[in-house]
Amino acid sequence: MKVLISDNLHDAGVAVLEAQPNIEVVNRPGMKPEELKEAIKDADALVIRSATKVTADLIDAAPRLKVVGRAGTGLDNVDIPAASKRGIVVMNTPGGNTITTAEHALSLMMALARNVPQAAQSMRESKWEKKKFQGTELFNKTLGVIGMGRIGSIVADRALGLKMRVLAYDPFITKEVAENLGVEQVSLDDLMARADFITLHTPKTKDTAKLLNKKAFKKMKPGVRIINCARGGLIDEEALLEALKEGKVAGAALDVYETEPPGAEFPLRDMANVICTPHLGASTEEAQANVAVAVCEQIVELLLYGTIKNAVNAPSVSQETMAKLKPYLTLAEALGSFQGQMTEGAISAVSIAYIGEVSKLDTKPLTHSLLKGLLYPVMHDEVNYVNAPSVAAARGIHITEEKVASAEDFTTIGKHKINIARMTVGQERERGQNIILLTTDTPVTPECLKDVRALEHVAMAIQLEL
Repeated sequence: MKVLISDNLHDAGVAVLEAQPNIEVVNRPGMKPEELKEAIKDADALVIRSATKVTADLIDAAPRLKVVGRAGTGLDNVDIPAASKRGIVVMNTPGGNTITTAEHALSLMMALARNVPQAAQSMRESKWEKKKFQGTELFNKTLGVIGMGRIGSIVADRALGLKMRVLAYDPFITKEVAENLGVEQVSLDDLMARADFITLHTPKTKDTAKLLNKKAFKKMKPGVRIINCARGGLIDEEALLEALKEGKVAGAALDVYETEPPGAEFPLRDMANVICTPHLGASTEEAQANVAVAVCEQIVELLLYGTIKNAVNAPSVSQETMAKLKPYLTLAEALGSFQGQMTEGAISAVSIAYIGEVSKLDTKPLTHSLLKGLLYPVMHDEVNYVNAPSVAAARGIHITEEKVASAEDFTTIGKHKINIARMTVGQERERGQNIILLTTDTPVTPECLKDVRALEHVAMAIQLEL
């Protein structure tokens, strides 16, 4: 089996692959697109970081490809639907760079508060400008954390250690979780109005793209400072530039950008009160080693033993079990996604009922799938089929499951071999009753109508022929 490494990977990860006698390792970072298409033709696995773009076109050029492993979390550079269509597992390493990214955000916050890069540059120019670079203390200041996942929670914890007040905005954490973390849970508008520093730790989704825009900056207190080590595109860069020039925002520290690397025309880079770093959030020796080893171990387990870990598009089950569960897995994830997008505010409990034949199967993957769908609209690549239950638990979501072997209560019409084509539900408010209109493919028999009328909660049932 052949594993192709197309981005720079820590030696510790490469060593994991090279230790396997049945795996051929081709380590060729920095290939041009056409070179990569040629090299991937006979590859069973592809190991990437953020540089390689795994497009549908590239996937089509890899007939043997079984898995794409990302050393890190973000998967914006992978066409996951195209991979899923081909049955290619896409996996990442959530949590491998958590500490590193949190520490970088804190470092930027401190540098921003005390004008460290600007003062260092001034000293290089043989200047002594103490008054010019007077800063502000973090002690007793208010930090607003947008997104309380693993990284956001660590930033909040460290900030509390610095005796800062911490406000948290995250629609997926409960009041109890916020209290346990020692933070005050607030609305986004409240956070923006009260925070002296605002740090972003949320995935980029259609709901969070340009979350900090012109309208948002107007809601912030004068002199606020902004830190972004999460995802480029969470901040409207033009609106930030305007707020900096107006003095509404005292400073910004950015590690991620709408376009990476930024082009030659990037005015934020020239602002004296802006600190820019080249996406260093995960760039420490420890983090690079951690994610490299983790993704390579996951690839070895999949190629040699068929074990799937940290996949974003496939649960960890055997092929035999997968064949039985596949229709239910798709439904479970869709139901979870539906609830996740429809529900406003924090979710404190999820109740799942498995009724009928499905209750006889191993429902653990179905629960994982539902939770992944539920959390994905907010957490994006930070949640997958494997870690969904632990992520839900960390956010204070209590999961209960019920299994009922018989589904007879739901088959009264079905047992008469009559198919329901459409169902419309209304409410009669004065009586406090629901009205259900069922359209069937064939007329309802007298026996069927009799059985429906006999149901416990049915007050009346009539048949109309139109």
